[in-house]
Amino acid sequence: MKLRSAIRRSLRAQGFRIAGNRVSFRQRRDKRSIRKRHEHAVDKRIALAESALAKHETELLAFIASGGEVDPQSIKPRLLQVEPDTFESKLFRYACLHWSIPISDGYGRRLRFLIFDDSNGKLVGVFGLGDPVYAIKARDEWIGWGSEAKAARLYHVMDAYVLGAVPPYSRLLAGKLVALAATCSQVRRAFAKRYGNRASLISRRKREPHLVLITTTSALGRSSLYNRVKVGKRLVFESVGFTGGWGEFHFSDGVYEDISEFARKRCVPTAKQAKWGNGFRNRRELVRKALAKLGFTQDMLNHGIQREVFVAPLASNAREFLRGEHPRPRYHRLSFARAVKYWRERWLLPRAERDASFREFDSAEWRLWKERNDD
Repeated sequence: MKLRSAIRRSLRAQGFRIAGNRVSFRQRRDKRSIRKRHEHAVDKRIALAESALAKHETELLAFIASGGEVDPQSIKPRLLQVEPDTFESKLFRYACLHWSIPISDGYGRRLRFLIFDDSNGKLVGVFGLGDPVYAIKARDEWIGWGSEAKAARLYHVMDAYVLGAVPPYSRLLAGKLVALAATCSQVRRAFAKRYGNRASLISRRKREPHLVLITTTSALGRSSLYNRVKVGKRLVFESVGFTGGWGEFHFSDGVYEDISEFARKRCVPTAKQAKWGNGFRNRRELVRKALAKLGFTQDMLNHGIQREVFVAPLASNAREFLRGEHPRPRYHRLSFARAVKYWRERWLLPRAERDASFREFDSAEWRLWKERNDD
């Protein structure tokens, strides 16, 4: 079958070895080789975005600073929530295209934020929160979840599906600021405002909009971004283990569209509640069903890239609340202003004093497509 052969060619082009129904690395599993595995999928997302964003690229690049436009002493961060169908949503999407792994749009509920530097109007970083994956062993063991409590209270968890700083601010450790910002009180309030008055599709009950836990996984194995992110003595992000190396990213390049078309014609989605719709639950189910129909086993979804799992409890009793043992969360109440102050003193100014490499960055390096001259 042509699609089966195309899948094999795609995996080999990404540097995977295929043995029977399993895939494995040809090279060692360092960050460089992991990035290599993602190149095809990243290039595909850039190509797909060209028709929508290339004509705006010069305007978008105006929000990316060159090193000479940044004065560490004057940086004035501002948090902005991104609304759909705005220029800011284009800027968010454009920034995500520069990540070394393909960034999805998130699942289900979604909150997106930009951080700007009001001293020069440039973009500092981005983060997006979406519905968490239902089964993450390391997270569930850290919480101490039983199946009933998880089904009832996963609503109170969001996953940071993208989080980081853009250059040249990334060279000033602004990723630490973005990580802190994701846990601040303004984000909790944004969650409550957007989802507080919405009833469950199934039970029709309105749940109290308590966001109590942010989870995230590292992009390239072990992560340095979240290490030692503290406010005072409180560790904001805690490493709780690693994923098992399962997923579908290695089917995200050009072959995914063919897999998707095949699945919709030949595969039956898992039965769901009628009010949820009749389609596939997510990309993983779609790929899994298509692979099975093509004669591959589920082992093809085990790409072997383990990601470090981090949890950021927003309340001192987050675990007890998520287990149903406490009725209300006791929030840490970190303001964005306090997060900025702590980042400035702990990371920004010391890094700027000992490392001036941020000044070498030229925003033209970020251009993805050839400059267009419409006139």
